[in-house]
Amino acid sequence: MNEPTSFELDERQRAMLAEMGVRVWLPSPVSQSVPMVRDTTAPVPIGKPAHTNVSVKVPAAIANATAANANANAVATAHGLLPNGIAQMGGPALQAAVSACQACALCQGRKQALLGEGAAPAAWMVVGDAPGEDEDQSGGSFAGPAGALLDNMLKAVGLQRSQVFLTHAVKCRTPSGRSPSLQELSQCAPYLSRQVALVQPQVILAMGRTAVQALLQSAEPLGKLRGQSHAFQGVPVVVTYPPSYLLRSQGDKAKAWADLCAAAALVEG
Repeated sequence: MNEPTSFELDERQRAMLAEMGVRVWLPSPVSQSVPMVRDTTAPVPIGKPAHTNVSVKVPAAIANATAANANANAVATAHGLLPNGIAQMGGPALQAAVSACQACALCQGRKQALLGEGAAPAAWMVVGDAPGEDEDQSGGSFAGPAGALLDNMLKAVGLQRSQVFLTHAVKCRTPSGRSPSLQELSQCAPYLSRQVALVQPQVILAMGRTAVQALLQSAEPLGKLRGQSHAFQGVPVVVTYPPSYLLRSQGDKAKAWADLCAAAALVEG
């Protein structure tokens, strides 16, 4: 692996980091400090047939932690099936499928389903948890104060929102902001898989526990998964905290900055 390329921060980027409350520093190169983890997922080539019945393999720890949410869906009325051919859909068809999706109970409480937004293809893909009230109201990914913080985080590494692709692990808001159930995650898994194939990112930034569950099928705490190398469909995945959490936990902004540096090093390297 080539040595990751370091990058310099100009005065504007340093000001952005100051707004985040982060002191400027660069972590050790990823190739020296980050152990590699074998990628166990198979790439989904664009335009080539693939299985459409994609499901999330869920460890027992996740099942136990989300049993209450699964029970909530068990008592919901029956909903329609996912559309056929998701693995061959282009962007417009995928947007239409998500907008009309009624495959789980979340369709009952949403104002709109959010596929995502941004450049495609794009070097960076940001995957958050479920959309919140701000996203459901505005129809955009990472809206409100959390979205503003994410914009500043991206600017700190020289990126604009329009240069990355933003999406969520599930495409509809959850009632009262609860974590999505296993059924809800598995129903949205084919959409997320196809998005990765279409966007063709060089790195995926997984921001939050639900995003990690969807991409890595792991119940480990974020703190244990940070600083390690992961992959989804052959694409490197960097685990970090969601912006909504960072708004409440200022002390972890420096850790999130280190994660951004690691993601930038993977792209530049």
